[in-house]
Amino acid sequence: MKKKRVFLTRTLHDFALKELKKKYQIEIHSGKIPIPRKKLYLKIEEIDGLICFPYDVIDSELIDRAKNLKVISTYSVGFDHIDTEYAKKRKIRVGYTPEVLTDTTADLAFSLMLDVTRRVSEGDRIVRKGDWREIFGAYDYVGIDLQGKTLGIFGLGRIGSILARRAKSFDMKIIYHNRKHVPRTKEKTLGVKYVSFNKLISQSDVISIHVPHTKQTNQLFDKKIFQKMKKSAFLVNTARGKIINENDLIEALKKKIFAGAALDVFESEPIGKNHPFTKIQNITLAPHIGSSTKETRAKMAEITVKNLHLGINGKKPKFSVGY
Repeated sequence: MKKKRVFLTRTLHDFALKELKKKYQIEIHSGKIPIPRKKLYLKIEEIDGLICFPYDVIDSELIDRAKNLKVISTYSVGFDHIDTEYAKKRKIRVGYTPEVLTDTTADLAFSLMLDVTRRVSEGDRIVRKGDWREIFGAYDYVGIDLQGKTLGIFGLGRIGSILARRAKSFDMKIIYHNRKHVPRTKEKTLGVKYVSFNKLISQSDVISIHVPHTKQTNQLFDKKIFQKMKKSAFLVNTARGKIINENDLIEALKKKIFAGAALDVFESEPIGKNHPFTKIQNITLAPHIGSSTKETRAKMAEITVKNLHLGINGKKPKFSVGY
């Protein structure tokens, strides 16, 4: 029997490729990342399964060209880069990789929070540039303590919940906003309090974003929101870059409308050394490394392959979107 064809827009771990090669005829894009759209246009016409990454735009125009495609398996927890509704209409399964990166991403969010509030990366830049010329005095180069401060979690899902546990160990007060309350038992266990979105913005010393990118959250954090924040507050984003209006954020940080920000995600990635963010001192930048641990990335590869295998054989992926 002829093996089904699977295309990967980028390589995966050796163990994952070995598993795929046992069952399928596979091809891996090895050129420019992300894969040029013209090449993906050609490949999608002839494949049964696609393994993609969060920077690959899999829209209805691309899906329309698929003649035999049965499954799209994305190596990511987010799936806003895929037109899932159109894929469902075409009876194409979509798999993703939630849960396994929950702790890892929450840990990064907390580390970014510590970094920006204690000005660690800013200090690293000062030392490397040779600008640390004398021992700091009583009022020089001070950060803030997290103990006793209020953490506002926007989106108390898997990652937000783990972040709340981390923050609780630092004796932080924790408030959150969701579309709806989480169960009271969970609120009590985590030590969190539900508030309106406006109260979350105005009462938090640190705001951490943990919601998906949707029409409702697109560019939600803009100049109007920034002006409602405490002047001493910090903003952390490990969710999706497009949730923040970057131009408004740049202006707010330059004018010190609020104290600082820490970002792992951006509107367009990667960003270069000439991006306006790189010229601002009160911001910590990470190169989208929320899931970047050896253990987590291996688990993601394992789930990506399993989702692919189930979907290509007409079954629902282990972690499925919609169909």
